[in-house]
Amino acid sequence: MIRPTLRAVLAFTATLPLAVALLVHDATLWPTALVFGLFVLALIAVDAALCLRPSRLTISVDAPPRISVGREGRLTIAATIDGAPHATTIEILPEQSGDADRTEPAGLSISAGTTASTTLPIRPLRRGRLTIDAVWLRWRGPLGLAGRTQRRPLGMTIDVVPDIHGISSSAIQFFSRDAVEGIKVQRQKGEGTEFEALRDHVQGLDNRFIDWKHSAKHLKLLSKEFRVERNHQIVLAFDTGYLMAEPIGGLPRLDHAIHAGLLLGWVALRSGDHVGSFAFDAHIRQFLQPSRGRNAFARLHNGSAALAYRADETNFTLGLAELNARLKRRALVILFTEFIDTTTAELLLEGLQRMTNRHAVIFVTLQDPLLTTIIDADPASFRPVAEAVVARDLQRDRAIVLERLARMGVHCLEIPPRALAVNLVNRYLTIKQRGLL
Repeated sequence: MIRPTLRAVLAFTATLPLAVALLVHDATLWPTALVFGLFVLALIAVDAALCLRPSRLTISVDAPPRISVGREGRLTIAATIDGAPHATTIEILPEQSGDADRTEPAGLSISAGTTASTTLPIRPLRRGRLTIDAVWLRWRGPLGLAGRTQRRPLGMTIDVVPDIHGISSSAIQFFSRDAVEGIKVQRQKGEGTEFEALRDHVQGLDNRFIDWKHSAKHLKLLSKEFRVERNHQIVLAFDTGYLMAEPIGGLPRLDHAIHAGLLLGWVALRSGDHVGSFAFDAHIRQFLQPSRGRNAFARLHNGSAALAYRADETNFTLGLAELNARLKRRALVILFTEFIDTTTAELLLEGLQRMTNRHAVIFVTLQDPLLTTIIDADPASFRPVAEAVVARDLQRDRAIVLERLARMGVHCLEIPPRALAVNLVNRYLTIKQRGLL
């Protein structure tokens, strides 16, 4: 499509005052006044004829097959002009559908017979799928009076998956002793129940672990050493209700939970445990039986990528009862969820009370920095004071619920998103070392 540019409109508009002045001076000069406008129109027509033809422009677009949510991908666009007499600057803008930041148009200067390329950033905001439906191209003639616009369909899709970049590097700190001198067996000692060995009892060791029978036989005090157990069942339980779709720190709460859960899954699999996944809101959305082995982490990753954002209210009674029924042996259940009112919290407490009778539970919720900001804001008027009172009440209600959970034996974590992953793994390792599974 050929259109006049802003420069052409301004040039044509500039001839109008001159034509009016001539007609006011002498009405018989109307042919001369008309010539000014026709001259500008002729220049626009010439510029349109010299404008690059779309048939001479070849465009190729390369997009990554998948992008991690919250990270930036690159869309590479290459263009070639065949047989054009002059260089042309082309503006390129992708037409995309999906949850992603707005992409600004990029300029590409191409000489005749050469190939030029540029990259456009793509930053998805949520998991799912991005579609690059087409690219819009716009360029001008050599005079800048006429321009062409063209839409070239593409139909390219990009899968937006959970972010696992940095999981290996974050998890390596928990297994740094494995690589001191090559690969070797690492025996983790702790307060487990698997007997490891006998050792001389020295000051500082727990007297409860003294083996009196063998001490009497060898005429010296001997203590038992225990090894941290393996082959435990770890279940990552994700609440996919509408509260988990709320963004915090630039990403939905659910995506922060998935990233922390995948890091924990990586560490747990390396520790020899079985890891599975469970997702629920108003209905049961997913259940992956706890498993171990080389393909277990890929199974977790693909399963978490399939978790959709829901607008349903979470049914804690249904979800926790179903998970409790499906687990046939004692397990560590990590529940990623969010609550906002005391009624929902009561249903949550009832479900967790039944679950803690059989399983160890870690309750994970994110700390919203907005509440702290509202409470600490300068009370310049009545509105900030009212908002601070409401925010303080919400904090107090959350603290009461977390205290009740702690009294039930639930391990609670309420921390900012950035510190979630590492603190969750540390809590998991502490539970294992204390033999609470």
